[in-house]
Amino acid sequence: MSDSGTEELIPSTFKEQNVDDNGDEGGSHRSSDGDEGLKSSSEEEEEGEEEEEEKHADVERDEATSSQVFTAADTLLPKKEPSMRTHALSLDWSFGINYALPVFNLQDSDQLVVLYAGAHVGVIYNHTSTSQHLLQGHGGPISCLCMSEDRRWLVTADNGQDPLLIIWDSYTGIPVHTLFDCHSEGSIIALAFSKDAKYLATLGAGDPQCVRIWDWTNEPDIPLCVAELNPEHGFQNYIIFNPSDSTELLSNSESQVLFYKMTEGNLEYFAPYLHDKSFNKSVGRLCQSLFHWQGKQALTATSAGNLVLWDVAEEEAALGRGAVKLLPLQKEAITVLTTTDRWIVTGDVLGHIKFYDENLHLMSWYDELSLDAIASISFSKDTAPETGQDYPKSCTLEGQPFVIRSFVVSTVSATVVHVKTQGGVPQTLLREHSAPLHALACHPRWPILAMGSHSGILKVCDYNTKLTLASRVYESEKIQCLTFDPQGLYVAVGFASGAVHVLDACSLHSDTEDCFHFSDDSITHITFSMDSMYLATGDTGKAVTVFHLQSTPGSRTQRWQYVGRHRSHYKPIRELLFGVHLDSTRPRLLSLGMDRRLVEYDLDRSTEQQLVLLSTECVEQSAVPQCMTWYPPLTTEHFLLTASDQHKMKLLNSTTNMCRKTLLGPTYESPVQKMVVLPGSKDPYYLAFITKDKVGLQILPLDGNPYKSIAVICHPGGVSQLACSFDGRFVFTSGGADCTVLRWEINLDGLQAAASLGGSHLDPFYALLEGGRGGTVYREMEDFFYYCQLRHQGIDSMETWQVSSCVPLTEVPFLMRALGFFPTEQELEDMQNEVKFSKYAETGKYVTDVDLAEFLKLYINHRPAFGISREELAESFRVLSVWDGTGLPAIPRGQLLELLQARGEHMREDEVVECLTPALGASEKHIQYSLDCVIPDWISAETFASHILGFPLCTETSHTSSPSV
Repeated sequence: MSDSGTEELIPSTFKEQNVDDNGDEGGSHRSSDGDEGLKSSSEEEEEGEEEEEEKHADVERDEATSSQVFTAADTLLPKKEPSMRTHALSLDWSFGINYALPVFNLQDSDQLVVLYAGAHVGVIYNHTSTSQHLLQGHGGPISCLCMSEDRRWLVTADNGQDPLLIIWDSYTGIPVHTLFDCHSEGSIIALAFSKDAKYLATLGAGDPQCVRIWDWTNEPDIPLCVAELNPEHGFQNYIIFNPSDSTELLSNSESQVLFYKMTEGNLEYFAPYLHDKSFNKSVGRLCQSLFHWQGKQALTATSAGNLVLWDVAEEEAALGRGAVKLLPLQKEAITVLTTTDRWIVTGDVLGHIKFYDENLHLMSWYDELSLDAIASISFSKDTAPETGQDYPKSCTLEGQPFVIRSFVVSTVSATVVHVKTQGGVPQTLLREHSAPLHALACHPRWPILAMGSHSGILKVCDYNTKLTLASRVYESEKIQCLTFDPQGLYVAVGFASGAVHVLDACSLHSDTEDCFHFSDDSITHITFSMDSMYLATGDTGKAVTVFHLQSTPGSRTQRWQYVGRHRSHYKPIRELLFGVHLDSTRPRLLSLGMDRRLVEYDLDRSTEQQLVLLSTECVEQSAVPQCMTWYPPLTTEHFLLTASDQHKMKLLNSTTNMCRKTLLGPTYESPVQKMVVLPGSKDPYYLAFITKDKVGLQILPLDGNPYKSIAVICHPGGVSQLACSFDGRFVFTSGGADCTVLRWEINLDGLQAAASLGGSHLDPFYALLEGGRGGTVYREMEDFFYYCQLRHQGIDSMETWQVSSCVPLTEVPFLMRALGFFPTEQELEDMQNEVKFSKYAETGKYVTDVDLAEFLKLYINHRPAFGISREELAESFRVLSVWDGTGLPAIPRGQLLELLQARGEHMREDEVVECLTPALGASEKHIQYSLDCVIPDWISAETFASHILGFPLCTETSHTSSPSV
C-alpha cells in the first residue's frame, strides 16, 4: 500500500504523537528542556496550553463521533448489513482459540470486545452482541499478534511458506499495510509496538534470528534497522519497547535477556551475564520481561517465581544494564509479567494474579478465579478512577480500596475471563478446547454442532445462536471421533483408548450398559446405519467392530449389544460406510483401507462374537484410496464414489464393484481426504470435500471438468474432519492441532458462476491440453485418431477407406500410447468397460466405438494428473535398487527382468522381448537369443530413462538415503 493511502487512514492524533529523531515523544520532553521557539511569557504558555487542550478535546470529540471504539452501541465495528455473498465459500465463524497467543482487551465499557487468534485468522469477538469480525488474509497459522496502546492498530503475522505481516485498523477491521517476506530467514515469533505506535519491532524465528524495526507509517517495506542475533543467546521469544524511550527495546529467551538501542539506522544489542552463580541460587527459566515505567530499570520473571532486576551500571552507559538483584516473589512459576498504570502485575501457574507497587510491595491479588496457568493479561483502555466503591481492598495497613482497570485474562486451557474490578465479578467469555480437536459432527435435523477434543471436552452447541446446549468432560479420555445417528437420538463417541460410548443426544448422559471397550487401539471412524440399528467403528488396529441395538428380553427398552470385531485390513482404515442393499432396506457395511481393499461385511450372518466378511475387492493398482461415499441417484445405476491419492475419483458399481468410470478429481496440491454429498442439494447435487489444508465444493455429476470445483485454505496446519449442516447451508472443518472449528457459509450460485467461467461443452477439456485446442497435442490427437481409422481398415487395403467420426474401442490402447500415456492392462480394461457399459443400463446394448470428443475426455480423466516426474522415477529406483560399485542406486539386469516378469502385472518372456525390441533399437531375433548383449549389467534411473525409454536425462537424482529392498 502506498504512503499516500496510509496518511489518509492515520488520524491526526496519531501524527501528533509521532516520535522525533531522538526518540522523544512529540513535544512533552522538549518543553522541559527549554527548546528555542517556545514562548517566554508565562501567559503565552498558558494560552498555548489551553489551545492545545482545546485542540486535543476537539480531536477526541471527532474520534468519539467517528470511531466505533468510543461510541459503539452494538459492536466495535460497523454493524454488518445483509449482503449478497460473492464467493462459493465464505468464512463465517471461528470456534476455538490459539491459547498459546495472548488475548487483548479492545473495549469493555459499553461493549465487551476482545482480540485473539484462531488457526490462520484474527478474531475480533464482541461478547455483548455475540458477533465476530474475522481478520482474513494469512495463508499460514498466525504465529503472533500485538496491539497499539490506544487500541487503534492491530498486527498479525503467520508462519506459512510465504509469511505475511498485516497491520489492521481496529475501527474498520480492514488492513492498512501488508509486509511481504519481512523476515526472509523464517517466520515471525514476536511483535511489539512502541508506546506511540510509530515503530513496530519484529522478532524472527529463523536461523539466525533477526530483530527488525519498522517505521511502518513512512517506509513500510524497508526496516529502519536490523540486528542479527548470536545463536548462543538462545531462542528469543519475547520482545517489548521501553515505554519511556522508543529507541530502546529488550527481548528474552529462556536463558538470556538482550537490551537494544537504535542509533542512526543501527540497532545495537547487549547481552548481560546471568547465571545461577550470579546470585548463588536457582534463577529459573526466563519467561517475560518489561521496562520499569521510569525507563532505567527492567524486570524479568522466571519459572522459579523470581524477578530479576536489571539496572544501569553506569549513568553514561547506553546499554550497560546488568542483573543487580534476584527477588524471590513466590514459589510457583510466573508465566505473565506486565504493567498497568503504576502497578506491576504477575500471573502464575496456579491461576493467581498479583499486583505490586514500584517497590515490589504486594498490593492486591486475585486467587479465587478458579483458573489454571495464566497465558496473558490485558487491561482496559478506560482509566480507573482515583477512588471508588466496590473495589477490593489493598494489602496495606490502611486497607484502602485498590482501584485498578478491569482486565481480560486467558489461560493455557483456552479459557478467557473478563474481570470487572469494580465489584470483582469475573465473567467467562470463552471456554474452548486446549488439545487437538478431531471429532466433529452435525445433527441431522437441527442446527446443532458437536465437538470433541483430546482434552476430553465434549460440547454441543447451537451454531446459529452460538449457545452451548450441553457439555461433558472426560477427565482421563481423549475424544477421537463422534457422530449422530440419522434420527438424531444418539451421539456415539470414540476415544483414543479404544472405548466407545453411546450418549443421549440432548443430555449427553449414558448408561453403563452403553459404554464398551473391546479394543485397545484408538477409534478413528464411527458411523450409524441408516435405520440407526447398527453402529460400527474402525480403529488404528485395522479392525472393524459392530454393535447392534436390540430389545431387552421382558422389557421394552433397547440396549446396544456387541456383535463382533474383525481385523479386515493390513493397513490403516480410511473410510467406514453404511448403506442399504438394492431393492431392500437391509443395511450393508463397507470399509476401505490404504491396503486398496474394499471389504463388505455380512451383517445378517454375523452372530455374537463373530463378524463375518461377505466380500473383499481390490479397487486400485498403484493409487492409495483416501475416502468414499455413496454417489447420489443421478443415473439408473447405483454407484460408490472413491477418491485416491493420485487425484482420481472412481465410480464403482454398488453390486459388482466393477470400476464404471474414472474421473479427474479436484487438483489442489494434495488429494481429497474426505468427501460428503451436500445435504438438501438436488438437481444438481453438490459434493463437499477437504484436502490436506483446504475445504472445497464440487458440482455433480462428475465429468473431470476442473472448473466445476473450488477450494480455499481452511486450516494451514492440516484439516482433520468435515461436517455439513442438515440444510446444506454450512460446512464445518476442524483443524486438529490448531484446536479450532471454522464455519463456512455456502453460496451455490457463486459456485455455478465460477464454473461457467471455464466455458461450456469441451472448452474446459481443451484447456487441460498443452497449447489448448490449437496446440500441438490436440493436432497430434486428431492425426492419431484418424490414422487409427485407417489402421483398423488396413493400411495396405486397396479398397476405399471410410472416414467417420468414431474409432473402434479396440484402438483406444494404441491411441493412448501414441500420446505418451502408457496405461496398465487393468487400466485399459477399465477404460474399455467405461465406454462399453456407458449406455447399457438405459439401452441394454454395448458401445463398441468412441468419437473424438469422448476420447478427449477419456484421455484427460485417465492420464496421470501431473504426469510422471523425474523425482517419482528416481524414488522407484531408490526403493527397488541396491548400491552398485559407483555408489549410485541401480538395479542388476537379472533383477530387472525378474521384476518385469514376476511383480505387478506379470509379463511373459515374449512380451518383454516385444517391448524391449523397439526401445533398445535391436532386432527381435537378436534379443531373443541374448538380452545380455543390449541391456547393461546395472540399470540406474538415468540409464532406464535415457537408454531404454528414450526420455531426457534424469540429472537431479537424490542419493542421500540408502535404498530399501
